[in-house]
Amino acid sequence: MGNHIVPKLQDPTLIKEACYVNGEWIQAKSGKTFQVDDPASGKIIGKAPECNKEDTDNAVEVASEAFASYRKTSGRERSKLLRRWYDLIVENTEDLAKIITWEQGKPLSVARGEMAYAASFFEWFSEEAPRNYGDTIQATVPGNRVFTIHEPVGVCGLITPWNFPAAMLTRKIGPALAAGCTVVTKAPGETPYSSLALAELGHRAGVPKGVVNVITALENTAKVGNALTENPNVRKISFTGSTRVGKLLMKQSADTLKKTSFELGGNAPLIVFDDATLDIAVSGAIASKFRGSGQTCVCANRIYVQKGIYDTFAEKFTEQAKSFTVGGGYEDGVDFGPLIHDRAVSKVDAQVRDAEKKGGRVVLGGNKMPKYGPNFFEPTVITGMTMDMQLAQEETFGPVAGLFPFESEHDVVKMANTAEVGLAGYFFTNDLKRAYRVAEALEVGMVGVNTGIISDAAAPFGGVKLSGFGREGSKYGIQDYQIIKTVTMGGMNRPLEGMEDAIHKL
Repeated sequence: MGNHIVPKLQDPTLIKEACYVNGEWIQAKSGKTFQVDDPASGKIIGKAPECNKEDTDNAVEVASEAFASYRKTSGRERSKLLRRWYDLIVENTEDLAKIITWEQGKPLSVARGEMAYAASFFEWFSEEAPRNYGDTIQATVPGNRVFTIHEPVGVCGLITPWNFPAAMLTRKIGPALAAGCTVVTKAPGETPYSSLALAELGHRAGVPKGVVNVITALENTAKVGNALTENPNVRKISFTGSTRVGKLLMKQSADTLKKTSFELGGNAPLIVFDDATLDIAVSGAIASKFRGSGQTCVCANRIYVQKGIYDTFAEKFTEQAKSFTVGGGYEDGVDFGPLIHDRAVSKVDAQVRDAEKKGGRVVLGGNKMPKYGPNFFEPTVITGMTMDMQLAQEETFGPVAGLFPFESEHDVVKMANTAEVGLAGYFFTNDLKRAYRVAEALEVGMVGVNTGIISDAAAPFGGVKLSGFGREGSKYGIQDYQIIKTVTMGGMNRPLEGMEDAIHKL
């Protein structure tokens, strides 16, 4: 229980215990707050405003007023704004990483990686902002001229998760601001300080009043979400989180027919074929499964290994999983931190017990680690997995790797596609034809071939089936924050003025 450390920041003013609305730091109108806990120790690290519908409506009104002027800014102006914000993030990366570790628990080295990833979205969309091209269309009517304009959709309600508190914010705000939208962001109640620190840097970068607004809530999270979805001035909702909540937000958005994009739950298959380079497959599977202590939506959740190499893979994989150093995120050499809270630990533990009950063999870990703190769970490997186990059906969001044997390409693709969700999938092979076949057959939005890491600001991120729709990042990311306006100009085939007179003179 000795993992509670208060980080020393070069700039302590980045820690904010207030919401950012209309360029000012304010408290909830009710005066209520909620506590924020350090997941490594379970101790309180601070408080944040408990916003409600009234606070949300006020932020939306402010954003709506700011939209009238911000939408008229040029792409180049928006580009420079995002670039200034990006530069400030880079300058303050160490402090921002320390804040992530403090409230989210991931090791400092991992938090630094998140900050580089987070900054990359502002860099990317600063470059996309000036390239907001429309189209000229060949009309079927001879006298018509048709072209399109991409316009900002309006005020956007952004709801971000706790597992990547910085990167998920920038991945949504970046394209919104590049498109000319204004935003009201609901920061995750478990990890509000990263969002608020980024808002402070946005303020320093010169974000106009009302363009970016960040509110916080924990107990009132559902009420804030409902206020955003029901407010007619909010024209777009972007949410990253569970499928259950995504469905609810979609229903709530229906009455006002909002534009929506949802990045929801995952249950990623990772397949190792017998022709794969085993060491590459093991390293890739370790990276995919245990990144962030298994708390990412694209983590490998079901690891399928062809029977001919199953035992060898399991041995090598388990041996590499033993190398993790568990502890508090600020400790030197630690590369494996706590889960976010006790509910996450309970879910992971329940899946392990279920697998054991149904014949799975725990060959590594499988237990809570109270000596480190209340939310630690051992890196765990289970062999002999079967499709009737909870881990095969549910997203784990924790450090448990279940290894499933399979016979053929057809069989494993069928098993992989049984999931209702379809965010990411991975496989390892040295057969080029198989690479194409399997990549096309997997029912997911993203595929990693011979790699366990697929996240990149340049690559479109999103899923299919119950993993949602819409794409974040890449050249496509800005499109979810735009509408296409068609302009048709008639009577454009008249002859040049004076041409008739010239003809008569001939």
